[in-house]
Amino acid sequence: MNILVINAGSSSLKYQLIDMSTEKVLAKGLCEKIGIDGKITHKTHDGYKDEHEANFPTHSEAFQELVKVLSTGEHAVIKDKSDIGAIGHRVVQGGTKFSASVKITEEVIAGAEEFSALAPLHNPACIAGIRACQKVFSSDIPQVAVFDTAFHQTMPEKAYIYPFPYEYFEKYSIRKYGFHGTSHRYVSARLAKLMGKPIEELKIITCHLGNGSSIAAVDGGKCVDTTMGLTPLDGLIMGTRCGSVDPSAATYIAEKEGMTIAQLNDMMNKKSGVLGISGVSSDNRDVSAAAKEGNKRAQLALDIQRYEIRKYIGAFAAAMGGVDAVLFTGGIGENDMAVRAASCAGLEYMGIQVDSKLNEEFSGQEHEISTADSKVKVWIVPTNEELMIARDTLEIVSK
Repeated sequence: MNILVINAGSSSLKYQLIDMSTEKVLAKGLCEKIGIDGKITHKTHDGYKDEHEANFPTHSEAFQELVKVLSTGEHAVIKDKSDIGAIGHRVVQGGTKFSASVKITEEVIAGAEEFSALAPLHNPACIAGIRACQKVFSSDIPQVAVFDTAFHQTMPEKAYIYPFPYEYFEKYSIRKYGFHGTSHRYVSARLAKLMGKPIEELKIITCHLGNGSSIAAVDGGKCVDTTMGLTPLDGLIMGTRCGSVDPSAATYIAEKEGMTIAQLNDMMNKKSGVLGISGVSSDNRDVSAAAKEGNKRAQLALDIQRYEIRKYIGAFAAAMGGVDAVLFTGGIGENDMAVRAASCAGLEYMGIQVDSKLNEEFSGQEHEISTADSKVKVWIVPTNEELMIARDTLEIVSK
């Protein structure tokens, strides 16, 4: 079965078409500038790449163009849209309603809409993508929602309840939800296979590090804690997000600068983090280059980042009563050997020892990078959220 995986943003539409008999990616691409102008970048498994302007007033036109590039011309990968057996959608916020992926119905869409206030930049776009997809594709093609928050629904109350007056949890569902759940679920399950052990017997700390970063404590295959909270702003310092800070520091700045709540939110989400500290960039590569040239603020941003990763590894080991493996994934986690080395430095007392040669040689690749005598195994495991979404979709529509 061919499964189309969709990640819809407010003005973009990422897609992959996967042949689930082999789990091979037949084609992938990005429709962007939806509602503005329109542009599509399309790649196929044989190395073909096409990039052209297109008219995308809405997501519906983007889906129509997507079908066209998949099914026409000498580089077509399907005959027509009937060759697509099912469609899987990434949905960011599932709240407390969804602890697993589900087949999309009107009730599911209504549930996602209910939690839009908790993810105003994401859920409305996801829902718009689903509605547009329903218009373009036959109702005979089943569609599945895969929620970023679902994997973290196994957290105990002590981990997800905020110490505000309890009424705000009851009235507004204010609690820790966590994000990147599809990635954390994929890489933890993949690592268990690589280690040749049942995931139920493992305590794993998964470090998903990129422009957005989060760490999860996975005990026996279930998430028991994670760094992101009600929104993806919480936890680690990120590219442009501040991560965990004293709330009073934020309100103090707002008062001094005469900021509205919206301006404060924008500052913490888009102007802080590695960008805000370094003053250089939100990209680790640019900041690392600046640090090597002697930029002290760039070095400070990197020091904060690596310190926080190390701190959370220690905290989550304590939360689980031990740890068998630490893995790094995401754009930074997979490709930045300096981040991996510095994040594990000083944790030898926990049995974590990184082999510097392996860390350098296998950067960007799936491989163990700990020393032979390291009690806690350290791995690089590239994530594949699209494949996880496709697997969930296949499982649900095959029932």
